[in-house]
Amino acid sequence: MSSKSPSERRLHKELMSLIKEPPPGVTIDTESVQQNLSEWKINIKGFEGTLYEGEDFQLLFKFNNKYPFDSPEVTFIGTNIPVHPHVYSNGHICLSILTEDWSPALSVQSVCLSIASMLSSCREKKRPPDNTIYVKTCNKNPKKTKWWYHDDSV
Repeated sequence: MSSKSPSERRLHKELMSLIKEPPPGVTIDTESVQQNLSEWKINIKGFEGTLYEGEDFQLLFKFNNKYPFDSPEVTFIGTNIPVHPHVYSNGHICLSILTEDWSPALSVQSVCLSIASMLSSCREKKRPPDNTIYVKTCNKNPKKTKWWYHDDSV
């Protein structure tokens, strides 16, 4: 039997805890994970009493072999990309913990909770001001974007 890398062990452990004790409104597409441990599809429900109540979103987590020392690439995918000041229409998310504020102490669960709380605290459904130009010119990998975190109040 082949031995697992530290990255695979960590992903496996996180996967088990996500299946056993998912954060509220978060479910994992276990079929996608069985096919590929380095790509997870995670479903997030808009919380009651928020602008996204009753909406379903899907996140794609892509992990490289440096995880958890390197952050996962996280994007919204599918037909329903949330209209939010920190979410581009191509699914890229402007959230500091996904890039420079990443720490190996964070997990898929904590990223999901951060994204859910980012959606929950939104007061107005609108795209980022530079959405059109960003979507035309950005790299496919949002981690290659040099984000400029200009508004922490949203």
